[in-house]
Amino acid sequence: MLTKEQMDKIIESHGKWLRMEDGGSRANLCDANLCDANLRGANLCDANLCDANLRGADLCDADLCDANLRDANLRGANLCDANLCDANLRGADLCDADLCDANLRGADLCDANLRGANLCGANLCDANLCDANLRGADLCDANLRGANLCGANLCDANLPKYIIQIGPIGSRRSYTIYNADDDIVQCGCWNDYKGGSLVEFEERVAGEYTADNLHYKEYSAAIGLFKAVRAMRVVETETGAA
Repeated sequence: MLTKEQMDKIIESHGKWLRMEDGGSRANLCDANLCDANLRGANLCDANLCDANLRGADLCDADLCDANLRDANLRGANLCDANLCDANLRGADLCDADLCDANLRGADLCDANLRGANLCGANLCDANLCDANLRGADLCDANLRGANLCGANLCDANLPKYIIQIGPIGSRRSYTIYNADDDIVQCGCWNDYKGGSLVEFEERVAGEYTADNLHYKEYSAAIGLFKAVRAMRVVETETGAA
C-alpha cells in the first residue's frame, strides 16, 4: 500500500505534468492499493487508476475529470462533490459510494455497480449508464438528461423523474425505457443511444415492422402504456399534483 508521502509525491509530479512543467509525469496508479486513503481535494485529472483499490477512500472534492477508473474498487468511497466529468468508470464497483452532488457529466458508467449509491444531486447529464446496477440507489434531484439507461437495473432506485422500464422486448430482447417527464424513449442504440420523443419512437416502430409482427405488437403495447403515463404526468404537472 502506498504511503501518504509516496502519494503526495505522485500527486505533485502529476500536477507538474498537467501544467506541462519539467519533471512532471502522469500519475499511473493502475492496480494501486489506496484503500481508505485520504485523497480529499486531490487533483488526479486524467490519471490512470484502472483496477485501483479505492475502497473507502476519501475523494471528496477531488478532480478526477477524464480519469481512467475502469474496474476500480470504489466501494463505500466518499466522492461527494468530486469532478468525474468524462471519467471512465466502466465496470467500477461503486456500491454504497457517496456521489452526492458529484459531476458525472459524460462519464462512462457502463456495467458499473452503483447499488445503494448516493447520487443525490449528481450531474449525470449524457452519462453512459448502460447495464449499470442502480438497485436501491438514491437519484433524488440528479440530472439524468441525455443519460443512457438502457439495460440499467433501476429496481428500488429513488428516481428524480417518472421513468418506466419495460422488457425484455424487441428483436434484441432488451429493455425499453421511457422518461415520461421529459418525453424521451431509449431503445437500444437508436439515435446513438440518445433516443427520441414518444412520437418519433412510434414512427420508427411503424416504419420498422409490419402490424402482424410480434415485435411490433410488443412495442405498440409499450407505447400505449407510455402514452397513458405521459398524459397522467402532464395533468399532474399542470394541476401541481406531481
